[in-house]
Amino acid sequence: MPGMAAKPSIFEFIKLPEDKYKVHWLAWKMPKKNESLQAYAKRMLIDITHKNPVLIGVSFGGVIVQEISKIIPVKRLILISTVKSKEELPQRMKFAKQTKLYKIFPTSLAGYVGMLEKFPVGRFARKRVQLYKKYMSVHEKQYLDWAIEQMLCWDQQKPLPDTVHIHGDQDVVFPIKNITECIVVPGGTHVMIINRFRWFNEHLPELISSGKLAE
Repeated sequence: MPGMAAKPSIFEFIKLPEDKYKVHWLAWKMPKKNESLQAYAKRMLIDITHKNPVLIGVSFGGVIVQEISKIIPVKRLILISTVKSKEELPQRMKFAKQTKLYKIFPTSLAGYVGMLEKFPVGRFARKRVQLYKKYMSVHEKQYLDWAIEQMLCWDQQKPLPDTVHIHGDQDVVFPIKNITECIVVPGGTHVMIINRFRWFNEHLPELISSGKLAE
């Protein structure tokens, strides 16, 4: 499951042994009015056709797969660049929840990100815009408003058992200082599923089979 508003193609460079695994990309659906996170996760089950699957979720997609794992049995739950409980959310997100600042986020402007390329921004910012344009597919205000609220107001008290959590030590969205019990990827950022795909191709098979990396 990709991150918030992202296309499943963020996984395009992830290659697992084809003789052992069949990969299915999950895509975002438009949420219904006032739909709960639990109800949304239940609707995602229509796209999961195998029993006892391995669920892998990135960022907000990691929250979704955790909710799905509460509904169906899974072989392995693997989280990337996300959080395992509300306690791991950064302080700024907790503040936004408490003050309800998220209700005034200008999410309707998300569809105009491409216009930033026309402004004299730095090279790094321009590359980020290009990355956004390539991998972000959901720009509807209805989805973004819902997703932001669900992420900030997620009420999971503690991590689910037997969760494999992979996190970059340079993640600025969910800083590593707030994350407990995870496999740390040195130099990994919030988008490391894209730019550190070789790490995942090397280690994911072992994590799927055993739930841990050999020391």
